[in-house]
Amino acid sequence: MECSWKTVLLLVCASLGVQYTAIRTLRDSLSGPCHGGVYHCQNRQPKDSRWRALCENNTLPMETSAMASRRHILLFATTRSGSSFTGQLFNQHPAIFYAFEPLYHVQQAFTNSSGRLRQALDRRALLGAYRDLLLNLYTCDLRFLENYIRPEPQDHVTGSFFRRSSSRALCSPPVCPEGGEGASASGSQPDETWCPKKCGALNLTLASIACLSRGHVAIKTVRVPEVGDLRTLTEDPRLDLRIVHLVRDPRAILASRMMAFSEQFRAWKIWNATGRQPHYVDLAQITSTCRDMADSAETMLQRPAWLRGRYLLVRYEDLALNPKEKAQEIYRFVGLEMDESVHSWIAQNTNNSAPPTSEWNYKYSTTRDSKATAESWRLRLGFDIVRTLQTLCNDTLSLLGYRAVHSVADLRNMSNSLVEPRPFQTLV
Repeated sequence: MECSWKTVLLLVCASLGVQYTAIRTLRDSLSGPCHGGVYHCQNRQPKDSRWRALCENNTLPMETSAMASRRHILLFATTRSGSSFTGQLFNQHPAIFYAFEPLYHVQQAFTNSSGRLRQALDRRALLGAYRDLLLNLYTCDLRFLENYIRPEPQDHVTGSFFRRSSSRALCSPPVCPEGGEGASASGSQPDETWCPKKCGALNLTLASIACLSRGHVAIKTVRVPEVGDLRTLTEDPRLDLRIVHLVRDPRAILASRMMAFSEQFRAWKIWNATGRQPHYVDLAQITSTCRDMADSAETMLQRPAWLRGRYLLVRYEDLALNPKEKAQEIYRFVGLEMDESVHSWIAQNTNNSAPPTSEWNYKYSTTRDSKATAESWRLRLGFDIVRTLQTLCNDTLSLLGYRAVHSVADLRNMSNSLVEPRPFQTLV
Protein backbone atom coordinates (compact mmCIF):
# COMPACT_ATOMS: atom_id res chain seq x y z
CA MET A 1 0.00 0.00 0.00
CA GLU A 2 2.87 2.37 0.87
CA CYS A 3 4.58 1.63 -2.43
CA SER A 4 1.35 2.30 -4.28
CA TRP A 5 0.93 5.66 -2.50
CA LYS A 6 4.46 6.71 -3.42
CA THR A 7 3.90 5.70 -7.02
CA VAL A 8 0.77 7.83 -7.22
CA LEU A 9 2.64 10.78 -5.70
CA LEU A 10 5.47 10.43 -8.22
CA LEU A 11 2.98 10.29 -11.09
CA VAL A 12 1.25 13.44 -9.84
CA CYS A 13 4.56 15.31 -9.56
CA ALA A 14 5.61 14.17 -13.01
CA SER A 15 2.26 15.31 -14.44
CA LEU A 16 2.61 18.73 -12.85
CA GLY A 17 6.12 19.06 -14.23
CA VAL A 18 4.97 18.21 -17.74
CA GLN A 19 2.11 20.72 -17.50
CA TYR A 20 4.45 23.44 -16.23
CA THR A 21 6.90 22.84 -19.06
CA ALA A 22 4.08 22.90 -21.61
CA ILE A 23 2.72 26.17 -20.27
CA ARG A 24 6.17 27.80 -20.30
CA THR A 25 6.75 26.58 -23.85
CA LEU A 26 3.38 27.91 -24.98
CA ARG A 27 3.92 31.29 -23.35
CA ASP A 28 7.41 31.55 -24.86
CA SER A 29 6.01 30.80 -28.29
CA LEU A 30 3.38 33.48 -27.87
CA SER A 31 5.78 36.11 -26.66
CA GLY A 32 7.56 36.50 -29.97
CA PRO A 33 11.15 37.68 -29.95
CA CYS A 34 10.79 39.65 -26.70
CA HIS A 35 11.42 38.17 -23.32
CA GLY A 36 11.55 39.02 -19.65
CA GLY A 37 8.94 41.76 -20.03
CA VAL A 38 11.57 43.98 -21.71
CA TYR A 39 10.94 44.91 -25.32
CA HIS A 40 14.13 44.03 -27.14
CA CYS A 41 15.09 41.37 -29.65
CA GLN A 42 16.79 38.17 -28.63
CA ASN A 43 19.98 36.98 -30.23
CA ARG A 44 18.19 33.96 -31.70
CA GLN A 45 16.29 34.46 -34.93
CA PRO A 46 12.51 34.54 -34.41
CA LYS A 47 10.68 31.82 -36.30
CA ASP A 48 7.92 34.14 -37.51
CA SER A 49 9.21 36.27 -40.39
CA ARG A 50 7.04 39.19 -39.34
CA TRP A 51 8.70 39.29 -35.90
CA ARG A 52 12.10 38.93 -37.61
CA ALA A 53 11.40 41.94 -39.82
CA LEU A 54 10.71 44.06 -36.78
CA CYS A 55 13.99 43.02 -35.19
CA GLU A 56 15.97 43.64 -38.34
CA ASN A 57 14.37 47.06 -38.85
CA ASN A 58 14.87 47.99 -35.19
CA THR A 59 11.22 49.00 -34.91
CA LEU A 60 10.82 47.53 -31.45
CA PRO A 61 12.00 49.62 -28.48
CA MET A 62 15.45 48.30 -27.67
CA GLU A 63 16.35 49.72 -24.28
CA THR A 64 15.04 48.97 -20.82
CA SER A 65 14.44 52.72 -20.45
CA ALA A 66 11.68 52.40 -23.02
CA MET A 67 9.75 50.27 -20.57
CA ALA A 68 10.01 53.00 -17.98
CA SER A 69 8.30 55.46 -20.31
CA ARG A 70 5.65 53.03 -21.55
CA ARG A 71 2.20 53.82 -20.17
CA HIS A 72 -0.49 51.23 -19.41
CA ILE A 73 -3.85 52.99 -19.27
CA LEU A 74 -7.14 51.54 -18.09
CA LEU A 75 -10.40 53.35 -18.81
CA PHE A 76 -12.45 51.90 -15.96
CA ALA A 77 -16.18 52.51 -16.30
CA THR A 78 -19.69 51.04 -16.31
CA THR A 79 -22.13 50.39 -19.14
CA ARG A 80 -23.61 53.56 -20.74
CA SER A 81 -21.42 55.93 -18.78
CA GLY A 82 -19.86 57.57 -21.84
CA SER A 83 -16.88 55.21 -22.00
CA SER A 84 -17.00 54.69 -25.78
CA PHE A 85 -16.82 58.45 -26.27
CA THR A 86 -14.05 58.84 -23.68
CA GLY A 87 -12.09 55.92 -25.10
CA GLN A 88 -11.73 57.78 -28.38
CA LEU A 89 -9.45 60.27 -26.61
CA PHE A 90 -6.92 57.43 -26.46
CA ASN A 91 -7.86 55.68 -29.70
CA GLN A 92 -7.10 58.79 -31.76
CA HIS A 93 -3.53 59.10 -30.45
CA PRO A 94 -1.07 57.58 -32.97
CA ALA A 95 1.29 56.36 -30.23
CA ILE A 96 -1.40 54.49 -28.26
CA PHE A 97 -2.59 50.97 -28.97
CA TYR A 98 -6.25 51.02 -27.92
CA ALA A 99 -8.35 47.92 -27.17
CA PHE A 100 -12.12 48.21 -26.83
CA GLU A 101 -13.66 45.81 -24.27
CA PRO A 102 -11.37 42.79 -24.75
CA LEU A 103 -12.68 41.38 -21.44
CA TYR A 104 -15.93 40.67 -23.28
CA HIS A 105 -14.38 37.44 -24.56
CA VAL A 106 -13.53 36.28 -21.03
CA GLN A 107 -17.05 36.98 -19.79
CA GLN A 108 -18.57 35.09 -22.71
CA ALA A 109 -16.28 32.10 -22.22
CA PHE A 110 -17.10 31.87 -18.51
CA THR A 111 -20.83 32.29 -19.07
CA ASN A 112 -20.94 29.69 -21.83
CA SER A 113 -18.96 27.16 -19.81
CA SER A 114 -20.58 27.55 -16.40
CA GLY A 115 -23.98 29.10 -17.00
CA ARG A 116 -24.84 32.05 -14.81
CA LEU A 117 -22.03 33.33 -12.63
CA ARG A 118 -23.90 33.10 -9.35
CA GLN A 119 -21.34 31.55 -7.06
CA ALA A 120 -18.67 33.58 -5.24
CA LEU A 121 -16.05 31.15 -6.54
CA ASP A 122 -17.12 31.88 -10.12
CA ARG A 123 -16.86 35.62 -9.51
CA ARG A 124 -13.35 35.30 -8.07
CA ALA A 125 -12.29 33.10 -10.96
CA LEU A 126 -13.74 35.57 -13.47
CA LEU A 127 -11.97 38.54 -11.88
CA GLY A 128 -8.73 36.55 -11.83
CA ALA A 129 -9.13 35.79 -15.53
CA TYR A 130 -9.83 39.48 -16.22
CA ARG A 131 -6.61 40.53 -14.48
CA ASP A 132 -4.59 37.82 -16.21
CA LEU A 133 -5.81 38.92 -19.64
CA LEU A 134 -5.20 42.60 -18.88
CA LEU A 135 -1.61 41.84 -17.89
CA ASN A 136 -1.01 39.90 -21.10
CA LEU A 137 -2.58 42.61 -23.25
CA TYR A 138 -0.50 45.32 -21.60
CA THR A 139 2.60 43.33 -22.56
CA CYS A 140 1.19 43.04 -26.12
CA ASP A 141 0.48 39.30 -26.03
CA LEU A 142 -2.81 39.42 -27.93
CA ARG A 143 -2.56 35.76 -28.78
CA PHE A 144 -3.43 35.08 -25.14
CA LEU A 145 -7.00 35.98 -26.18
CA GLU A 146 -7.16 32.67 -28.02
CA ASN A 147 -7.96 31.08 -24.67
CA TYR A 148 -11.32 32.86 -24.72
CA ILE A 149 -12.37 33.79 -28.27
CA ARG A 150 -15.05 31.51 -29.67
CA PRO A 151 -15.01 29.97 -32.17
CA GLU A 152 -11.38 29.24 -31.42
CA PRO A 153 -8.95 31.07 -33.75
CA GLN A 154 -7.20 29.00 -36.40
CA ASP A 155 -3.51 29.71 -37.01
CA HIS A 156 -3.90 32.79 -34.78
CA VAL A 157 -6.56 34.25 -37.08
CA THR A 158 -10.10 35.10 -35.96
CA GLY A 159 -13.18 36.71 -37.41
CA SER A 160 -14.81 37.02 -33.98
CA PHE A 161 -12.86 39.81 -32.29
CA PHE A 162 -15.38 41.94 -30.38
CA ARG A 163 -15.86 45.46 -31.74
CA ARG A 164 -12.65 45.42 -33.75
CA SER A 165 -13.75 48.52 -35.68
CA SER A 166 -13.46 50.54 -32.48
CA SER A 167 -9.67 50.20 -32.50
CA ARG A 168 -7.73 52.20 -35.10
CA ALA A 169 -4.64 50.07 -34.54
CA LEU A 170 -6.52 46.89 -35.51
CA CYS A 171 -7.79 48.47 -38.73
CA SER A 172 -4.48 49.99 -39.87
CA PRO A 173 -1.14 48.61 -41.12
CA PRO A 174 0.49 46.26 -40.34
CA VAL A 175 -2.69 44.51 -39.17
CA CYS A 176 -4.71 45.76 -42.13
CA PRO A 177 -2.62 46.60 -45.25
CA GLU A 178 -5.72 48.10 -46.87
CA GLY A 179 -6.41 50.35 -43.90
CA GLY A 180 -4.35 53.35 -42.99
CA GLU A 181 -4.39 55.84 -40.15
CA GLY A 182 -7.32 57.66 -41.72
CA ALA A 183 -9.43 54.55 -42.16
CA SER A 184 -11.24 54.88 -38.85
CA ALA A 185 -11.18 58.63 -38.53
CA SER A 186 -14.26 60.49 -37.41
CA GLY A 187 -17.26 60.14 -39.63
CA SER A 188 -15.92 57.15 -41.62
CA GLN A 189 -17.44 54.36 -39.49
CA PRO A 190 -20.93 53.63 -40.81
CA ASP A 191 -21.33 50.57 -38.58
CA GLU A 192 -19.45 47.81 -36.82
CA THR A 193 -18.76 45.82 -40.00
CA TRP A 194 -16.63 48.29 -41.93
CA CYS A 195 -13.24 47.12 -40.61
CA PRO A 196 -13.72 43.33 -41.07
CA LYS A 197 -15.06 43.97 -44.57
CA LYS A 198 -12.05 46.08 -45.49
CA CYS A 199 -9.37 44.16 -43.60
CA GLY A 200 -10.58 40.57 -43.43
CA ALA A 201 -10.12 38.33 -40.40
CA LEU A 202 -7.84 39.53 -37.61
CA ASN A 203 -4.34 38.08 -37.37
CA LEU A 204 -3.50 38.14 -33.67
CA THR A 205 0.24 37.86 -34.35
CA LEU A 206 0.11 41.03 -36.46
CA ALA A 207 -2.03 42.65 -33.77
CA SER A 208 0.70 41.93 -31.21
CA ILE A 209 3.28 43.46 -33.53
CA ALA A 210 1.12 46.56 -33.95
CA CYS A 211 0.82 46.82 -30.18
CA LEU A 212 4.58 46.58 -29.69
CA SER A 213 5.22 49.17 -32.38
CA ARG A 214 3.22 51.80 -30.48
CA GLY A 215 4.58 53.38 -27.35
CA HIS A 216 1.62 52.87 -25.01
CA VAL A 217 -1.42 50.66 -24.43
CA ALA A 218 -4.91 51.78 -23.40
CA ILE A 219 -7.78 49.42 -22.64
CA LYS A 220 -11.43 50.22 -21.99
CA THR A 221 -13.58 47.99 -19.80
CA VAL A 222 -16.99 48.12 -18.15
CA ARG A 223 -16.63 44.61 -16.70
CA VAL A 224 -14.51 45.09 -13.59
CA PRO A 225 -16.84 46.04 -10.72
CA GLU A 226 -14.61 47.95 -8.29
CA VAL A 227 -11.17 49.55 -8.38
CA GLY A 228 -10.02 47.32 -5.52
CA ASP A 229 -10.25 44.41 -7.96
CA LEU A 230 -7.31 45.98 -9.83
CA ARG A 231 -4.89 46.21 -6.92
CA THR A 232 -2.60 43.39 -8.04
CA LEU A 233 -2.12 45.11 -11.40
CA THR A 234 -1.22 48.46 -9.82
CA GLU A 235 1.41 46.67 -7.72
CA ASP A 236 2.86 44.66 -10.61
CA PRO A 237 6.41 45.99 -11.30
CA ARG A 238 6.04 45.18 -15.00
CA LEU A 239 3.31 47.78 -15.42
CA ASP A 240 2.98 51.52 -15.06
CA LEU A 241 -0.79 51.40 -14.69
CA ARG A 242 -2.87 54.58 -14.78
CA ILE A 243 -6.59 54.14 -14.01
CA VAL A 244 -9.02 56.69 -15.41
CA HIS A 245 -12.25 56.04 -13.49
CA LEU A 246 -15.16 57.39 -15.51
CA VAL A 247 -18.39 57.95 -13.59
CA ARG A 248 -21.75 59.38 -14.59
CA ASP A 249 -24.99 60.38 -12.90
CA PRO A 250 -26.79 57.04 -12.25
CA ARG A 251 -30.04 58.61 -13.46
CA ALA A 252 -28.40 59.36 -16.80
CA ILE A 253 -26.93 55.84 -16.94
CA LEU A 254 -30.38 54.31 -16.48
CA ALA A 255 -31.98 56.59 -19.09
CA SER A 256 -29.28 55.62 -21.61
CA ARG A 257 -29.64 51.90 -20.88
CA MET A 258 -33.40 52.12 -21.35
CA MET A 259 -32.93 53.55 -24.85
CA ALA A 260 -29.98 51.38 -25.90
CA PHE A 261 -31.27 48.06 -24.53
CA SER A 262 -34.98 48.39 -25.04
CA GLU A 263 -35.94 44.74 -24.61
CA GLN A 264 -33.89 44.24 -21.45
CA PHE A 265 -35.39 47.37 -19.89
CA ARG A 266 -38.97 46.84 -21.05
CA ALA A 267 -40.35 47.01 -17.50
CA TRP A 268 -38.58 50.30 -16.89
CA LYS A 269 -40.01 51.71 -20.12
CA ILE A 270 -43.51 50.68 -19.10
CA TRP A 271 -42.97 52.39 -15.76
CA ASN A 272 -41.67 55.52 -17.48
CA ALA A 273 -44.62 55.65 -19.88
CA THR A 274 -47.40 54.91 -17.39
CA GLY A 275 -46.03 56.26 -14.11
CA ARG A 276 -46.84 52.89 -12.47
CA GLN A 277 -44.03 50.61 -11.31
CA PRO A 278 -44.39 47.00 -12.56
CA HIS A 279 -43.91 44.52 -9.76
CA TYR A 280 -41.28 42.67 -11.81
CA VAL A 281 -39.01 45.63 -12.50
CA ASP A 282 -35.37 44.80 -11.65
CA LEU A 283 -33.88 47.33 -9.25
CA ALA A 284 -30.83 45.23 -8.48
CA GLN A 285 -28.74 46.13 -11.53
CA ILE A 286 -28.79 49.91 -11.12
CA THR A 287 -28.37 49.51 -7.35
CA SER A 288 -25.24 47.44 -7.97
CA THR A 289 -23.96 50.05 -10.43
CA CYS A 290 -24.34 52.77 -7.81
CA ARG A 291 -22.69 50.68 -5.14
CA ASP A 292 -19.70 49.84 -7.34
CA MET A 293 -19.12 53.49 -8.29
CA ALA A 294 -19.36 54.58 -4.66
CA ASP A 295 -17.10 51.78 -3.41
CA SER A 296 -14.38 52.75 -5.89
CA ALA A 297 -14.63 56.43 -4.93
CA GLU A 298 -14.52 55.50 -1.25
CA THR A 299 -11.41 53.41 -1.87
CA MET A 300 -9.79 56.47 -3.46
CA LEU A 301 -10.73 58.65 -0.49
CA GLN A 302 -8.91 56.23 1.82
CA ARG A 303 -5.72 57.08 -0.12
CA PRO A 304 -4.17 53.60 -0.20
CA ALA A 305 -0.50 53.52 -1.15
CA TRP A 306 -1.14 51.14 -4.08
CA LEU A 307 -3.43 53.68 -5.76
CA ARG A 308 -1.42 56.86 -5.29
CA GLY A 309 -0.44 58.46 -8.56
CA ARG A 310 -2.41 55.81 -10.43
CA TYR A 311 -6.04 56.93 -10.15
CA LEU A 312 -8.04 59.79 -11.59
CA LEU A 313 -11.81 60.14 -11.18
CA VAL A 314 -13.52 61.84 -14.13
CA ARG A 315 -17.21 62.71 -14.29
CA TYR A 316 -18.63 62.29 -17.78
CA GLU A 317 -20.61 65.50 -17.36
CA ASP A 318 -17.43 67.52 -16.79
CA LEU A 319 -15.85 65.98 -19.89
CA ALA A 320 -18.98 66.64 -21.97
CA LEU A 321 -19.18 70.29 -20.92
CA ASN A 322 -15.46 71.01 -21.26
CA PRO A 323 -14.04 68.28 -23.50
CA LYS A 324 -10.76 69.94 -24.43
CA GLU A 325 -9.84 70.98 -20.88
CA LYS A 326 -10.76 67.61 -19.33
CA ALA A 327 -8.96 65.72 -22.10
CA GLN A 328 -5.81 67.71 -21.36
CA GLU A 329 -6.21 66.89 -17.66
CA ILE A 330 -6.50 63.19 -18.48
CA TYR A 331 -3.39 63.31 -20.66
CA ARG A 332 -1.44 65.12 -17.94
CA PHE A 333 -2.46 62.37 -15.53
CA VAL A 334 -1.26 59.56 -17.79
CA GLY A 335 1.94 61.48 -18.48
CA LEU A 336 1.57 61.97 -22.24
CA GLU A 337 1.29 64.89 -24.62
CA MET A 338 -2.10 65.24 -26.28
CA ASP A 339 -1.48 64.74 -30.00
CA GLU A 340 -2.95 67.12 -32.56
CA SER A 341 -5.12 64.28 -33.87
CA VAL A 342 -6.86 64.16 -30.49
CA HIS A 343 -7.47 67.92 -30.60
CA SER A 344 -8.95 67.55 -34.08
CA TRP A 345 -11.19 64.66 -33.07
CA ILE A 346 -12.58 66.63 -30.12
CA ALA A 347 -13.33 69.61 -32.33
CA GLN A 348 -15.09 67.45 -34.93
CA ASN A 349 -17.03 65.14 -32.61
CA THR A 350 -18.35 67.19 -29.71
CA ASN A 351 -20.58 69.65 -31.57
CA ASN A 352 -22.60 67.36 -33.80
CA SER A 353 -26.36 67.58 -33.28
CA ALA A 354 -27.35 65.34 -36.22
CA PRO A 355 -29.60 62.41 -35.21
CA PRO A 356 -28.12 58.89 -35.40
CA THR A 357 -28.59 57.15 -38.75
CA SER A 358 -29.06 53.63 -37.35
CA GLU A 359 -29.68 51.72 -34.13
CA TRP A 360 -26.00 50.70 -34.08
CA ASN A 361 -24.93 54.34 -34.36
CA TYR A 362 -27.28 55.32 -31.55
CA LYS A 363 -25.90 52.68 -29.21
CA TYR A 364 -22.21 53.15 -29.95
CA SER A 365 -21.69 56.43 -31.79
CA THR A 366 -19.02 58.69 -30.34
CA THR A 367 -20.18 61.74 -32.31
CA ARG A 368 -22.51 64.03 -30.38
CA ASP A 369 -23.30 67.51 -29.13
CA SER A 370 -21.67 66.74 -25.82
CA LYS A 371 -22.94 69.82 -23.96
CA ALA A 372 -26.55 69.16 -24.99
CA THR A 373 -26.43 65.47 -24.02
CA ALA A 374 -24.79 65.89 -20.61
CA GLU A 375 -28.12 66.27 -18.76
CA SER A 376 -30.64 65.47 -21.51
CA TRP A 377 -31.89 62.49 -19.48
CA ARG A 378 -33.90 64.99 -17.42
CA LEU A 379 -36.30 65.43 -20.34
CA ARG A 380 -36.81 61.67 -20.79
CA LEU A 381 -37.16 60.13 -17.32
CA GLY A 382 -40.37 60.38 -15.33
CA PHE A 383 -40.19 61.91 -11.88
CA ASP A 384 -41.35 58.72 -10.12
CA ILE A 385 -38.41 56.76 -11.53
CA VAL A 386 -36.01 59.58 -10.69
CA ARG A 387 -37.28 59.71 -7.12
CA THR A 388 -36.82 55.94 -6.73
CA LEU A 389 -33.28 56.12 -8.10
CA GLN A 390 -32.42 58.94 -5.73
CA THR A 391 -33.49 56.75 -2.84
CA LEU A 392 -31.52 53.73 -4.09
CA CYS A 393 -28.40 55.74 -5.00
CA ASN A 394 -28.50 58.60 -2.50
CA ASP A 395 -24.99 58.00 -1.13
CA THR A 396 -23.51 57.70 -4.63
CA LEU A 397 -25.16 60.91 -5.85
CA SER A 398 -23.92 62.82 -2.82
CA LEU A 399 -20.38 61.41 -2.99
CA LEU A 400 -19.94 62.22 -6.68
CA GLY A 401 -21.56 65.64 -6.56
CA TYR A 402 -24.95 65.14 -8.22
CA ARG A 403 -27.92 67.10 -6.87
CA ALA A 404 -31.28 65.48 -6.19
CA VAL A 405 -34.56 66.92 -7.50
CA HIS A 406 -37.74 67.14 -5.44
CA SER A 407 -40.39 67.93 -8.02
CA VAL A 408 -41.20 67.62 -11.71
CA ALA A 409 -40.46 71.33 -12.06
CA ASP A 410 -36.96 70.85 -10.61
CA LEU A 411 -36.37 67.89 -12.92
CA ARG A 412 -37.35 69.72 -16.10
CA ASN A 413 -35.70 73.05 -15.28
CA MET A 414 -32.63 72.72 -17.48
CA SER A 415 -31.32 76.14 -16.50
CA ASN A 416 -30.29 74.71 -13.12
CA SER A 417 -27.59 72.06 -13.50
CA LEU A 418 -27.70 69.02 -11.23
CA VAL A 419 -23.91 68.66 -11.48
CA GLU A 420 -22.20 70.42 -8.60
CA PRO A 421 -18.87 72.13 -9.33
CA ARG A 422 -16.43 69.77 -7.72
CA PRO A 423 -12.79 69.22 -8.64
CA PHE A 424 -11.42 65.68 -8.46
CA GLN A 425 -7.65 65.70 -8.18
CA THR A 426 -5.23 62.91 -9.01
CA LEU A 427 -4.57 60.79 -5.93
CA VAL A 428 -0.96 61.51 -4.91
